[in-house]
Amino acid sequence: MEDAMTILSQTTIDNFRADGAVLLKGAFADWVDVLEAGLDRNLKDPAPNARFYRGEGDEAEKNAEKGSNKGGGAFFADYCNWARIPEYRSFVFESPAAQIAAELTGSDSIRMFHEHVVLKESATPIPTPWHHDLPYYCLDGSKTCSLWVALDHVPKERAVEYLAGSHRWGKLYEPQYFSGKSVNEDTPWETLPDIDAHREDYEILSWATEPGDAIAFSFQTVHGAPANNSMDRRAAIAFRWMGDDVTYLHRNGKTSPPFPNLTLKDGDPMDAPEFPLVWPGTAA
Repeated sequence: MEDAMTILSQTTIDNFRADGAVLLKGAFADWVDVLEAGLDRNLKDPAPNARFYRGEGDEAEKNAEKGSNKGGGAFFADYCNWARIPEYRSFVFESPAAQIAAELTGSDSIRMFHEHVVLKESATPIPTPWHHDLPYYCLDGSKTCSLWVALDHVPKERAVEYLAGSHRWGKLYEPQYFSGKSVNEDTPWETLPDIDAHREDYEILSWATEPGDAIAFSFQTVHGAPANNSMDRRAAIAFRWMGDDVTYLHRNGKTSPPFPNLTLKDGDPMDAPEFPLVWPGTAA
C-alpha cells in the first residue's frame, strides 16, 4: 500500500504522547450520521452482554438490565458489535480512525480491538468512576489508542475527564464496578487513589465536544465522567485500537470484553479474527 498523507499535526501527536489524551476537533464530522444510524440499530438489537444501568452505586449494579431500553435515566453500555452492525463496520474499515491511531502511537500497524457504546440518557444519576482500561483487557502493550467519538454536544461540566500523564505512571489499578466493588478479588493491583478528594494534586484534562469531535486516549490513561443530570442525552462510541507492540496477556479473573473463544497464549501477537488488521489497509 502506498503511504497515505499524514492526518495529524506533530503538536497533536506530541500532546497525546505526553498527556495520554488529546482532543481531535471535527475529526469524524462526516461520520456522525453513519454512527447515529449504527447506534439506533444497536439500541434496537443489543448484544447479550449489553447493560442498561439505573440508580446509583450498588443499586445501579443490581438494576442492570439486558434487553431494550425503557426510557430516560439509563446508562447504556454495549460492545463488540462492529462485525454485525454495518455502520460500525464501515467506520472501522473506511474512516481515517486506524491511520489516526497509527500516527498517535507511532505504530507500523493497527488492529481493531473493539468498539464500546457509552450512552447516558437525560437525567442519568450514574457517574463513570475513575479508572483506566488496560487492567480490564486481555492484552499488554503501550501502543494503544481509544478514539471516543462524540455523537452529542457535551459541555465541559459533563465531559469525560483525563489525568494528564497517568499513562506513564507504570501502574495497574484494580478494575471496579460502578458501586466501587472490585471486579476481581485477590489481584496484585493497587487501589486507585481518591482523586476527587485531591483534585488539586492532578492536572485534569477535559473538553467540551460537538458531534464528530473525538478524544484520543491511551488504554493506560486514568479517566472518569460525571453523571448526566441534564435534560440532554450524552452518547459516544469509543473505537479501541492496538498497535504493533500489543500482545495477548491472560488475566486472572474476569476481563471485559471477555472474548471466550480466543486460543492465543501469553506473548502472542493479537492475530485473531476478532482483531482484524486495519492499518495498513486490508479488505473489509
